[in-house]
Amino acid sequence: MIKFKPLSLENRDLLLKYLKNYSFKTYEYSFLTLYLWRKYCNVEYAIFQDGLLLKKNEEKIGSFFMQPLGFPKETLPDVIQELNQLKQEDMAFKYLFRDIEEPFLNQLQEIYGIDVLYLEDTKDFDYIYETEKLINLPGTKLHKRKNLYNQFIKAYQFEIKDIHDQLVLEDCLDFSRTWFENQSVKTKQITCELEGIREVLTHLELLNAMGMAVYVDHKIVGFTIGEKVNSQMGVIHIEKGDTRYKGIYAFINRTFAKRYLSDTMYINREEDLGIEGLRKAKLAYDPIKLEKKFIIQSIYSEADAQKKFVARG
Repeated sequence: MIKFKPLSLENRDLLLKYLKNYSFKTYEYSFLTLYLWRKYCNVEYAIFQDGLLLKKNEEKIGSFFMQPLGFPKETLPDVIQELNQLKQEDMAFKYLFRDIEEPFLNQLQEIYGIDVLYLEDTKDFDYIYETEKLINLPGTKLHKRKNLYNQFIKAYQFEIKDIHDQLVLEDCLDFSRTWFENQSVKTKQITCELEGIREVLTHLELLNAMGMAVYVDHKIVGFTIGEKVNSQMGVIHIEKGDTRYKGIYAFINRTFAKRYLSDTMYINREEDLGIEGLRKAKLAYDPIKLEKKFIIQSIYSEADAQKKFVARG
């Protein structure tokens, strides 16, 4: 029987065996992502047949598996049969898989054909940008962002500091708590985000995290946390700014890209969660692509599909 355990920092090295050679185009499978959101998503893992299984249970969504990692193609039907059995035994499962990309969907369709019941998870599509464009903000589409950046640098005496400095780290923690207290509704998501930010800031080196804080007149007015998941792509995980300072987010966005991610080709700014304001803000930076994610509701007949796969081989 497969036994799942809660993800923790103690199993980082074990999970990095499967996660460190990052081939995904979305941000879901980095260890930093999983750790940051492990409490909100109730992230658990299991090692099964020398492969990695990841399971989440999210508010209003229920339980689901992520893409199995490290399994040879020929053993995948057996693994999926085991996962489907777990799904059938647990009423918390509404879906079999979520947070999956198109290559894994194609792999499932190669094995199971039309028996794969899936849909596009449009609210979870990742916004992908060209790093060079986020740094230079060229053209008419990014003219407003560039203006906001220029307004900030002309209006304020600012300073940039790296978050690895202990005093800066403590300022970021204080800023996060103030941001949280100013939220009119304390949802589970933002409560867990606050806790996740605290834990990431406490373990920056172990989590491969990088970031900076912005100060105006020696007072912190915003900060950001990101990472490089591979040589091609950086991910922005956290951005917090005091909107009383006009242009703060445009300044954070461009400055972080230029100082920390200029050697990447792409920057992933994650999804919009179906929130209209967030969608508009992300579209305003002219993404090169929205990277699709899919939900696998079910696979109709695992036993029959396995027979078909063996017969093909």
